[in-house]
Amino acid sequence: MDETEESWYPHLLGFILPIVTIAGIYQGGWWSFTGFVYAIGLCPIIDILAPKRAPKRNNPSVLPWNSFLFLHAIFMYLAIAILLWRASIDGIGLSIILGGLSVGIVSGISGIVNAHESGHRKKGTLIWRIARLNLFLVLYSHFTTEHNHGHHRNYATEKDPASSPKGRGLWTQILLTIPAQYASAWKTHSDKGRKGISNPILHGIFFQIAFLVAIYWFSVAMLLAFLIQALFAIILLEYVNYIQHYGLRRDVGERHTEMHSWEHRSVWSRWTLLELPLHPAHHLKASSPMWDLRAYEKSPQLPCGYYACLWLAIFPPIWKRVMAKRIDTIQASS
Repeated sequence: MDETEESWYPHLLGFILPIVTIAGIYQGGWWSFTGFVYAIGLCPIIDILAPKRAPKRNNPSVLPWNSFLFLHAIFMYLAIAILLWRASIDGIGLSIILGGLSVGIVSGISGIVNAHESGHRKKGTLIWRIARLNLFLVLYSHFTTEHNHGHHRNYATEKDPASSPKGRGLWTQILLTIPAQYASAWKTHSDKGRKGISNPILHGIFFQIAFLVAIYWFSVAMLLAFLIQALFAIILLEYVNYIQHYGLRRDVGERHTEMHSWEHRSVWSRWTLLELPLHPAHHLKASSPMWDLRAYEKSPQLPCGYYACLWLAIFPPIWKRVMAKRIDTIQASS
């Protein structure tokens, strides 16, 4: 395995997306689509061409890595704010739809991927609270509960709604997993005695509805823009969940290993997604921060990075055909 000493500097590339998105929405019109075109059109090409390697870091400084999380959150808030500003000026129209999709990608990465990392930090800390705010702003406040207490316990088993079995398409998975994860998060709190109106999931829904009503009071266009970005961010999250465990299965109670999550070492996906593609390492020790994640020689490898895999996954027949060969190879060698 090619391990190269790697600093935190390349991770600054992750800020290109929010910067071009904010600049594009500020310009308005078709420029509002800049972030979407960059992330969905250009990044997959870069992803395919980028080298693949695993990082090696010896006693890295924690400060810059934590600073990334705060900066990504700030960029997310700025992107949503300028989207709502543009909606207040233009009303319902093309720039709001295109801008909402662009900001949805920012919210998915700078918001949810960020919250995925920050949500594993000590409860009650500032960085943990920022994760909660990020999720609130995409109407997915239950994610930390479900991810930390449900997914990490049950991933790659039939009990985990976020782990797709072999043969299920992306769009079917999204329709099934979203309500199932709400139900699972509700059950997690209910099993701890916080039932009915005492359940925090219900509180989160009430606060989110109240927030949407407040936005609606200002402008219907602002509400539409906000909903578009939130919905697209959620779709991107569930796409990531989908590819991370697709077709990999273990029995309930069976010991999990590095063979139960898909990995990829494209430096572009790693650098711009807070090391998220090193997913087996995250599941083997959820408390490990992103700078400590490593690659595993035997982990199953996705055909390409997260950006490029999107173009496969949105066409289920193509995705299933590509992944079937890899899953069959894994099963044959086990």
